[in-house]
Amino acid sequence: MTRALILAAVLLLVSACGIVRPPSMDTTGADNFEDDVRSAFTLTEAFWKQQFAQLGRTYRPISDFVPYSGTSGPSCGGQPSTPNNAFYCPAGHFIAYDQDWMQALWDQMGDGSVYVIIPHEFGHSVQAQLQTSFELNVQMELQADCYAGGTLSALVNSNALRTEEGDENELLISLEAAGDPTDDWLNPAAHGTAEQRQESFVTGYRNGVGAC
Repeated sequence: MTRALILAAVLLLVSACGIVRPPSMDTTGADNFEDDVRSAFTLTEAFWKQQFAQLGRTYRPISDFVPYSGTSGPSCGGQPSTPNNAFYCPAGHFIAYDQDWMQALWDQMGDGSVYVIIPHEFGHSVQAQLQTSFELNVQMELQADCYAGGTLSALVNSNALRTEEGDENELLISLEAAGDPTDDWLNPAAHGTAEQRQESFVTGYRNGVGAC
């Protein structure tokens, strides 16, 4: 896909789905960061539990969902957590996130950022449970983006999340902001360029997690 086609595809998706929020929250008028984080976590885990059951496998729930600030986060395999990050730790089977960083994204980019970041980290937990192996880190990261897109589309299509108007660019902005500045696949920290991450997300959104 060219950049123009990727952006058009993402814009088509987000203009169709807008930004998402559980129906129960909309009816009460609630709209805050904590609600979106809790909903993204709960709904994503319920989705993967169902997916594993359909495959005849047992899903292992995340052991903990840990908010932290700056450098105060939990260590993972002896490595300290870092500010401005969210991560899945296979050693403890938990997800942690810098709540100040993620709330800043929520404030600046809209709640779509939460529904990209948290499903992405769940994607890594799924990779661990399925024992998926990759030669390069960027392949793992792009698959997690694809899983995030597939998760979001499934939640929207099942009416677990509903559409809203006025937030058409949120997912696009979140994905673009998370992209690497250069296409360096051999970099062990590479996550993929903005275009690659958007394309992977679109693949999952259009075709489901099975296409990832």
